[in-house]
Amino acid sequence: MEIRDVIASAWSSLRANKLRTGLSLLGMVVGVFAIIASVTAVKVIDVYFEEKMSFLGAGTFTISRYPEFRMGNVDWQYRPNITFEQIERLERSLLGPYIVSIIEDFSMTNVRYGERETEPNIIILGTDEDFLGNFSYAIAEGRSFTPDDIQYARPFVILGSAVADELFPSESPLNKQVTIDGARYQVIGVLEAKGNFLGFNLDNRVFAPISTLFVKYGGRYRNMATTSVRAPAPHLVPAAMDEVVGHLRSIRKVPPGEPNNFELETNDSMRAIFEGFTGVLTMGGAGIGLIALLAAGVGIMNIMLVSVTERTREIGIRKSIGARRRDVMRQFILEAIFLCQIGGLMGIALGVALGNLVAVYFDISAAIPWGWATVAVVMVSFVALAFGGYPALKAARLDPIESLRYE
Repeated sequence: MEIRDVIASAWSSLRANKLRTGLSLLGMVVGVFAIIASVTAVKVIDVYFEEKMSFLGAGTFTISRYPEFRMGNVDWQYRPNITFEQIERLERSLLGPYIVSIIEDFSMTNVRYGERETEPNIIILGTDEDFLGNFSYAIAEGRSFTPDDIQYARPFVILGSAVADELFPSESPLNKQVTIDGARYQVIGVLEAKGNFLGFNLDNRVFAPISTLFVKYGGRYRNMATTSVRAPAPHLVPAAMDEVVGHLRSIRKVPPGEPNNFELETNDSMRAIFEGFTGVLTMGGAGIGLIALLAAGVGIMNIMLVSVTERTREIGIRKSIGARRRDVMRQFILEAIFLCQIGGLMGIALGVALGNLVAVYFDISAAIPWGWATVAVVMVSFVALAFGGYPALKAARLDPIESLRYE
């Protein structure tokens, strides 16, 4: 019996029992869907993270009071503030050609221009003349701050693209006066759009000289949220981090042998933490899917055993006219493979579609986990052979005479 005849016979048998075939497919679809949906969602988040991690800038690392991702029971709340004065001392003490820049948030409020007004969700940030390079921003129009702007606390601001679009939909914002918390500032620049990161709009921001905001809001000794240190080249970052740690421990009077009471983080260190977290999610989803696949495999074996019993007389007739054991066995194994592969492909398609709803929701790049899709195909093939093999072997071993007598 040629292979195409075996395939045709297997396919005809599946089509003849649509309800049973559909129920068998459902279990396989659910198993593969659970795996692919979870790993697709994680991969979408991972791609998103990779795309947005450039916000720290090339060859930079950040200094902060707390780690970006806080896990475990650590006494972070007892750490003293990283003050502006400490960062100034650090900058003066660094021997290497490093550039230090600060970003500190002072207020979340609305911004007004004439009759137009934003929602009260605009973050007002204080910074300096080096924030563009250290935090990977770029000017779309106008200019950045100068050292004199910082030194003389000039009332200038640079608008995020979302703020500029809302307040100045049909005119240039340059040299216009905007009002923030009752104070007037002159717009000297607009930033290029950066999009969203972890649900935060990076364009709903307004930057002003940090010295200007100290005059307005006070708190020179408040904690500096993020300080970026930029090395001349990425390979010099480890040496720069070592130097910063030594000086900052001295400035903050950390006793010898005690752990640092501040955090240094790079793109790579943040990525490693994030990858560890997403790895756990991926393996959890894959584990749940594997259990569902095993349950689906047991269901397929049970249904195929029923099929063998129902088709005992058919098997006897086929054997009596020349069908060999291997022909019968191939037919039943092919039926199991058809069930598993069709269910697997449906599960992959549905899983990718649902997983990418995360991308649609956050308006980010879609992703397809090709590696896991391949793994899923291999897994369903293994399930087909493992759970379809016994019913196929049982069918192949039926005695043709006894089978013809079966009612």
